[in-house]
Amino acid sequence: MSAPSLRSVNPPWRLRLPRLSFYVLGQLLVPVAVLSILMTSVIWLVSSLQFLDLVINRGQSALTFLYLVLLVLPTLLVIIMPIAFFFAALFTLNRLQSDSELVVMASAGYSLRQLAVPVLGCAAIVMALTYACLLYFSPAGQRALRDKVLDIRADMAGALLNEGDFNTSQRGLTIFIRQISYKGEIRGVLVHDNRDHARPITYIAEKGILAQTPVGTRLIMLDGTIETSAQAGKQLQLLHFDRYTVNLDQFSEPARYTLRKMNERYLGELLWPSERSVTPAIRNQFFAEAHNRISQPLYCIAFGLIALAAVMRGRRQRGSIALRLTVASLAAAGLRIASYGVLGLAPRHPAVVALFYLLPLLGAGSAIALLAGYSPNALLARFGTRTA
Repeated sequence: MSAPSLRSVNPPWRLRLPRLSFYVLGQLLVPVAVLSILMTSVIWLVSSLQFLDLVINRGQSALTFLYLVLLVLPTLLVIIMPIAFFFAALFTLNRLQSDSELVVMASAGYSLRQLAVPVLGCAAIVMALTYACLLYFSPAGQRALRDKVLDIRADMAGALLNEGDFNTSQRGLTIFIRQISYKGEIRGVLVHDNRDHARPITYIAEKGILAQTPVGTRLIMLDGTIETSAQAGKQLQLLHFDRYTVNLDQFSEPARYTLRKMNERYLGELLWPSERSVTPAIRNQFFAEAHNRISQPLYCIAFGLIALAAVMRGRRQRGSIALRLTVASLAAAGLRIASYGVLGLAPRHPAVVALFYLLPLLGAGSAIALLAGYSPNALLARFGTRTA
């Protein structure tokens, strides 16, 4: 008796998926990508409007604006990707059902359990991407965004680049530039510093140059005057100069240390904050946010099973399918709304964080029960038969 060939032996741990599973997975991934791009583009456009005024009034470039809106993208994807996956699963499975492709697959021996594998596989891919955004890219983008916005607001040079406008970068400080040439030369400069109400100072010059030096931003003014008022405006001192340099860094807003916001913190910083100034109430907020991040991607599994149950269980009449798809959409929306309600309660009642995990488990369990044939109508029919 000859020994079996290695090629003919299939290891028991090797998982072989039918080709139909890869076909269904490909049919799912394309709509997920398309819906994610479309939804992200719309919401991204709306959310980017908040940076237009900041960038335009501070004289920043288009590249800076693009950099700012890119930093917001991971935070948007966290919300968009699970929703896009749910509607893509509903659309794809319903299309396969209406085109009788699922009927042909079932006739070829492709079971419901095998169909669930690509659906859950797509859910796992979306879940992994959501975890990557939640645990790293989103907090990294938010803290980079905050640091960049603070730098822009503290950049006095950026405030000077709006010609023809009276720019007030901070209270008591007004800057006006009449014209900026293509060579960077400034014509007509006015800087009014009224932060000290007892001694306001006004710098006026015919020409000027804005220079970035190793020690900071400097405004070199030529042919101008310095007007200093004293005694509530009763005394005016006037000083003429041919060349005068103003240190613009003295007008910049001082950097203030504040606690990192929740959306700027990594998971470890939420669970174990190192700052001594964190109060118990803030710790509870961080604790709730940490568990909310861990549980959010789990809804992808629940959404996939809900979509599968809505399409595969029930009659194929058009009205019945539309009703099931509507109920499935309302169920998925109800789960997410309930999770937001839990997020509001958890900081005050830390034990409520268990609901973060129970909600997706409830959605997934209900969908599995429907797929197994335990629908409300079936349960009522069985109960009626037993009582009769």
